[in-house]
Amino acid sequence: MTDISARDGPLVLEPPISWSAIVAGALVALAISVFLTLLASGFGYDLAAGGVASPRALDAFTPALGAVAVAIQVISAGLGAYLAGRLRHLWLGAHADEAHFRDTAHGLVVWALATVAGLLLATTVAPYAASLTPAAATPAPDPARAAHILAQSAFFTAVGMILSAFTAAVAARVGGLRTEEMHGKPRA
Repeated sequence: MTDISARDGPLVLEPPISWSAIVAGALVALAISVFLTLLASGFGYDLAAGGVASPRALDAFTPALGAVAVAIQVISAGLGAYLAGRLRHLWLGAHADEAHFRDTAHGLVVWALATVAGLLLATTVAPYAASLTPAAATPAPDPARAAHILAQSAFFTAVGMILSAFTAAVAARVGGLRTEEMHGKPRA
């Protein structure tokens, strides 16, 4: 923090964003997402990166599978963003509205960073994982059915992304409020 004299007293410049908290939250969100995906695979849902990229996985797509994918996105984003809210530094000079904005921004950046990192991980791992599965002769899928399943999959992915982004913003604010309570900062 830097003190600068102002007409009404010292002006304290606080960094508005805590990158260490954001990176930690994004890493936790990504790790929880991988863990829950593997756990769901253990229960018989074909959600692993190699499975999602295969035509067999699209053929086996169901709304239940989409709901599990949405739940994984929401849970992992919420926990990672809450952690970022708890780990961020205290903003002593920020008004409550500004702290609310900064916390929700932290949550959205955690969500965005974890999403991009997850996509990079999936595109790196998917070709390797697909090469490990034996290629079985599968009949050509019905183009109309394939388009319908792809549309359902895209819909569930979009719903999961919007819900997880919202959850991350709210969770980061809840974590930020908890941080302020722990340090005794009065709400303005």
